[in-house]
Amino acid sequence: MSKTQTSKIELEVKLDENRIPEQLHWTAQDGGVTNEEAKAMLLSVWNHKAKETLRIDLWTKDMPLDEMKLFFHQTLLAMSDTFYRATQDEKMTATMKDFCEYFAEKLELKK
Repeated sequence: MSKTQTSKIELEVKLDENRIPEQLHWTAQDGGVTNEEAKAMLLSVWNHKAKETLRIDLWTKDMPLDEMKLFFHQTLLAMSDTFYRATQDEKMTATMKDFCEYFAEKLELKK
């Protein structure tokens, strides 16, 4: 019988009196991350029974707008790579990457 292992990822959100995130910290011991500060996070979980995505999208109230735009661009690029690893669909991955280029151009993220 094989030995089962578990891995824990922890998120801590400090809220102000209006329940707006002021601080985000995360820990992933297996990844060598301990109580690391973050300014934004996007978490998606697939519910296979309901066939729907459940999401948590959080950002601190002091997250700069220019960094939020970069965060989204980098997240979209990473999702393109993940989509390819999951599906091996080269054509759609290229289309997604084209959109990422368009997104960066329209937001003037490229110097």
